[in-house]
Amino acid sequence: MACKPPTQLATPGKILRHRKFTATSTTNPLSWRRILSPEPLLSLSTSFPSGKCNVKQLVKCSASGTAEATGAVNLGPGTPVRPTSILVVGATGTLGRQIVRRALDEGYDVRCLVRPRPAPADFLRDWGATVVNADLSKPETIPATMVGVHTIIDCATGRPEEPIKTVDWEGKVALIQCAKAMGIQKYVFYSIHNCDKHPEVPLMEIKYCTEKFLQDSGLTHVIIRLCGFMQGLIGQYAVPILEEKSVWGTDAPTRIAYMDTQDIARLTLIALRNEKINGKLLTFAGPRAWTTEEVITLCERLAGQDANVTTVPVSILRFTRQLTRFFEWTNDVADRLAFSEVLTSDIVFSVPMNGTYNLLGVDQKDIVTLEKYLQDYFTNILKKLKDLKAQSKQTDFHI
Repeated sequence: MACKPPTQLATPGKILRHRKFTATSTTNPLSWRRILSPEPLLSLSTSFPSGKCNVKQLVKCSASGTAEATGAVNLGPGTPVRPTSILVVGATGTLGRQIVRRALDEGYDVRCLVRPRPAPADFLRDWGATVVNADLSKPETIPATMVGVHTIIDCATGRPEEPIKTVDWEGKVALIQCAKAMGIQKYVFYSIHNCDKHPEVPLMEIKYCTEKFLQDSGLTHVIIRLCGFMQGLIGQYAVPILEEKSVWGTDAPTRIAYMDTQDIARLTLIALRNEKINGKLLTFAGPRAWTTEEVITLCERLAGQDANVTTVPVSILRFTRQLTRFFEWTNDVADRLAFSEVLTSDIVFSVPMNGTYNLLGVDQKDIVTLEKYLQDYFTNILKKLKDLKAQSKQTDFHI
């Protein structure tokens, strides 16, 4: 891709929904600039009424060559961008690392956008990926990471200690705008199932509004809503049970169809290669929806020992959220508690997957069940524990 990255990026301001690409002289470099407004980018309390997103964009982009009717940018002569070149944003996360590993196994040229960190993401380089440093909270660091990239797979989310809107809203707006300006040809965004039904939860409202922002951007895109990761259950339930520590649960009958992130990665890359999927909103869910109590019972059976369960009533979560709202420094805690409250309500995070399997050409039998996933985990862990005990006895004997 022969282009000059944007040189003028500023902190997010008021965003208008319409973007205009204009044909200019072929000698003009690709340029991108924001026109700022004193109005804040996002006010969770007033900007997002239920079911609506007042997302506005005031961006002017120009590129050499002519603008295609589809909104794609003709970047002029240069080395063609290979369809196998992808940028994974959030590559060190639970899902991101599986996307990277699967893409590399399937022959993709993978570039990983990661934040500068004291401990470098060497495992990504060891796998064969290219690692580039950038930070979604610093838009000026983003453009250079996209040069020569065909597709962006966006797995990023903010850290627990960060304000939710810093990465998940302001950072994503900057990322999508830059992808449009840089001529990225496909954008894959991961969202949350039922995010359009819970405007009272900041993270879910932001996810829904980001979906709308991406759809309005004109980028060729695929939106994938997720229900829950099986990997998250290991630290939450499996490890505490094995270590005989407290397992935290709730008294709510919420059911979640957890899915193995390796399956999510595989289905994502299948969708990536299928042009019929472009512009669609898919939801990935596991074969069965489970309550917290059912997951704990399954872990107890596979571990061969009882769990020390501490139940937190939903009423306590509601009270804690209301209490933290009184203090500015605990607002982000309250926002995350709002998400927890949704997960502890009487709802089901699942969808029928037959249509999606048919669309992707996938056999349901190839999707890992939670029973199989946890059985493999406990079998491997218990075997390692037995081996360690055996080695310990041998050492004691020789001493």
